[in-house]
Amino acid sequence: MATKNKKTQRKMDLLELSDVERARVIEQLKQNLQKSISEARIWNALLQYEVITINGHVVFSSNAPLEGFRYNLT
Repeated sequence: MATKNKKTQRKMDLLELSDVERARVIEQLKQNLQKSISEARIWNALLQYEVITINGHVVFSSNAPLEGFRYNLT
């Protein structure tokens, strides 16, 4: 098969980037890592509880798949 794995990112040499580009790339990496850490913490918290309710609505149950959060303005 000639398909390319889309998850494979191109490699870049930080030493060849300008200071502005290097700072931007490092900031994006930092934000992505913080997001991954936050998601991991949320999943660990979800695993500790059998049922999570918000405003009386069950949003997580160990017996059912995770449902999205909805906010109604009415």
